[in-house]
Parts: sequence; C-alpha cells; structure tokens
Amino acid sequence: MSDTIQFEDFVKVDLRIGTILEVADFPEARKPAYQLTIDFGDLGIKKTSAQITTLYKKEDLLDKQIVAVVNFPRKQIASFMSDCLILGAVNAENVILLNPETKVKNGTTVS
Repeated sequence: MSDTIQFEDFVKVDLRIGTILEVADFPEARKPAYQLTIDFGDLGIKKTSAQITTLYKKEDLLDKQIVAVVNFPRKQIASFMSDCLILGAVNAENVILLNPETKVKNGTTVS
C-alpha cells in the first residue's frame, strides 16, 4: 500500500486531457518506447516518451486522447526532453493508457 498523502498534495498535480499529434520511434531509450507530441489546447504542445510499444502501434495512437501530468519539471530521457507524463494502468509489462470515454476539449482538467 502507498503512503497516505494529504488532499492539498493531490490538488498540486495538474492532470489534463491531450490529443496525440505525432508518434515516433525512440531507439535511444533503454526499453522500447515512442516519442509523443501532444496537444493540450491553451497549454500548448508538449512532448514525452512512453513505453507503450507492446500494446499500441504508432498509427493507433494518432488522434488518441490521453490523460497526463503537465506540471512536472522537464526531464531528459536519453537525447530527448520530456515535458509531461502520460498516465496508464500497469498490468505486468503492459501499460494501458488512461483516456476519456468521449472526446473532450484539449487541456480539460482532470479531477
């Protein structure tokens, strides 16, 4: 079980909906991954990498909406700078992306 956090800690995490615009292979990553370019509406375009190659083909990810944390500091992953962290449920070695049931405006807050 995880450590308990206070509600004030949770509300500091900025979760938003974005739409994947571009997907590229990321051969420099230690584990198989994609580089993703995501539209977060008024927050702009952000990039990240994700180890989701076992369940998702590049073409299936285009125009897919996802949930991401957008207020982490930038992080360097190999030669790539990540601006956000997409969220998924981890099932063994597979990551199943979290996404809205119906299309919503990019940048919509998740609470």
